[in-house]
Amino acid sequence: MPAETHTEQGPLGRDEVLDLIRDRLADILEIEPEGIGEGDSFQDDLKADSLALIELVEALEEELGERSVGFRIEDEDLEDLKTVRDAVDYVVGRLGP
Repeated sequence: MPAETHTEQGPLGRDEVLDLIRDRLADILEIEPEGIGEGDSFQDDLKADSLALIELVEALEEELGERSVGFRIEDEDLEDLKTVRDAVDYVVGRLGP
């Protein structure tokens, strides 16, 4: 997507954030996005190790940095993100209204 068009995108809704996280996580874990539930634990249900979560954070920061300048997931917050829902709630909260 050309850089000059990214400012025209509207804010992401919760469902769009969930879809984005599912898609990126599915790519990283090499599974189908449909197999990722919002209540799934990264570690217990999806068997995602810390490297996979770091890859997810980097992918989200890259993708969302285009929509919200300076979007970052703080390292100290990462340990609180245990489930897909935690990640969605965190991202939605960081993006704001």
